[in-house]
Amino acid sequence: MYDGVNAQCLAEPLEAHYGGGVIVNSDFSAGLQGWSAFGYGSVTEGASPTGNKYAVAANRTRPYQSVSQKVYLQNDTHYTLSAWLQVSDRSADVIAVVKTADDFIHAGGVDAKSGCWSILKGGLTAAASGPAELYFESNATVDVWVDNVSLQPFSKEEWSSHRHAAVKKARKRTVRLRARDAAGNPVAGARVHVRQVRSGFPLGSAMSKEIITNVKYQEWFAKRFTVTTFENEMKWYSTEWTQGHEDYTVPDAMLRFARSHGIAVRGHNVFWDDPSTQLGWVKALSGDQLRAATANRMRSVMSRYAGKVIAWDVVNENLHFDFFEEKFGAGASAAFYQKAHGMDGGALMSMNDFNTLEQPGDQNGLPAKYLNKLSQIKDAFPGNGIGVRMAIGLEGHFGATPNIPYVRAALDTLSQAGVPIWLTEIDVQRGPDQAYHLEQVLREVYSHPAVHGIVLWTAWHPQGCYVMCLTDDNFNNLPVGDTVDKLIAEWKTSSHVGVADADGHYEAELFHGDYQVTVTHPAAAANSTVVQSLSVDRESDNEYTIHV
Repeated sequence: MYDGVNAQCLAEPLEAHYGGGVIVNSDFSAGLQGWSAFGYGSVTEGASPTGNKYAVAANRTRPYQSVSQKVYLQNDTHYTLSAWLQVSDRSADVIAVVKTADDFIHAGGVDAKSGCWSILKGGLTAAASGPAELYFESNATVDVWVDNVSLQPFSKEEWSSHRHAAVKKARKRTVRLRARDAAGNPVAGARVHVRQVRSGFPLGSAMSKEIITNVKYQEWFAKRFTVTTFENEMKWYSTEWTQGHEDYTVPDAMLRFARSHGIAVRGHNVFWDDPSTQLGWVKALSGDQLRAATANRMRSVMSRYAGKVIAWDVVNENLHFDFFEEKFGAGASAAFYQKAHGMDGGALMSMNDFNTLEQPGDQNGLPAKYLNKLSQIKDAFPGNGIGVRMAIGLEGHFGATPNIPYVRAALDTLSQAGVPIWLTEIDVQRGPDQAYHLEQVLREVYSHPAVHGIVLWTAWHPQGCYVMCLTDDNFNNLPVGDTVDKLIAEWKTSSHVGVADADGHYEAELFHGDYQVTVTHPAAAANSTVVQSLSVDRESDNEYTIHV
């Protein structure tokens, strides 16, 4: 289902996915048969010069006036949704909505344009069997053109099977070990022991300053995680509470702890575009004073931690907020990224924001909006971003019932940027099935080949966590903590013990990561044992020769 449909705007739409699925007359080749006008709107037939037919919701005066189709949803079933959209003037956000007996479900959105077709990808999970109606909503009073619509059902078993296949392809590699003697001859019957010593997939949690002095917290954290983000301690408001008085004592100590345990650190963050997070002294600065203060902030934090972090959230949440754009102009974010790359070119330059995965109805966070902003930033670099290590950062603050099909659709769309995707702040709202829904989110994002790492937003505090704690105050796992431990164990290769075949070959399917391989010669007289390290990833060799 990772189909790689191009996100560009096309002169003609591509064919409907899955032949339209349960949608009748998905390509409008039979005119408006099966379709209706929604919200007392006006719907007519349209056709391109090449003869392609589509529907036009015209003379719209209300957001919900649209073309629609009634469908019947099956309980506990995932549905993928796609549609090709165009608008009559300039551009407009268009949201797909599924109206059920109990709810209006936002299922996806796109920034549709005039003069070309854009694909909307999304989905939903039916909470109950029953009739429903699909339509397309836009706050702009433009005509909305709709074509090649698809709504395809998948059982939970089918969905899980696809995930399993995706994990096998994206996170594992079949490795062949060749046991040879000093003369290069095969050593039949050589005893082989393969042990994973470190996972190749970064999975971690945010941490709080309490970890500096709490030994139980340290032991619990270091036993599990290979990457972290400091929840607040590296932010501007934490390191320069009063102008000119900087204090990095706390993040320095947290960094020492992380590095002493081989835990990678994401730099969070250089700037935050949310006006409510700016200190009073920052808000009071004049334009020139703010330029000097931001230059000092970037120079201070990045020179201190350059080469010590794997990524920087350079301008946090700049899809939803624009404090620095209001002060410095529309190119503020791009200028910050350009300077940041010059200060720490080895780190990923991440654009971190929320609701791109979590809320299909948030028009500011739509995947298309994210890609547009990312493109603006990349184009500001010399050579249009060539060689700059950009990354997509998706926070992942989910409600109590995450929309799993939409998560996959959004990742599919974002993956076309061709840069690493990180889930940077995952949590799930409290509810009776919190652990189950967290597991579904983690399985979904881990299985997607474009995702390069996961960080949970579960920094521990004695007064409670932001939304979701993994443990109690004695660092005994809560149900969500057990879920995380279960997945860590599942996504790790169990020790392999076996015997090489007549040609000295031993094959093993291994998760990406670092391994210790012990090979023992079967002849008692030889009594030869060799220990060798190897790393397995997407690009590594899949054949290794070990001489015993």
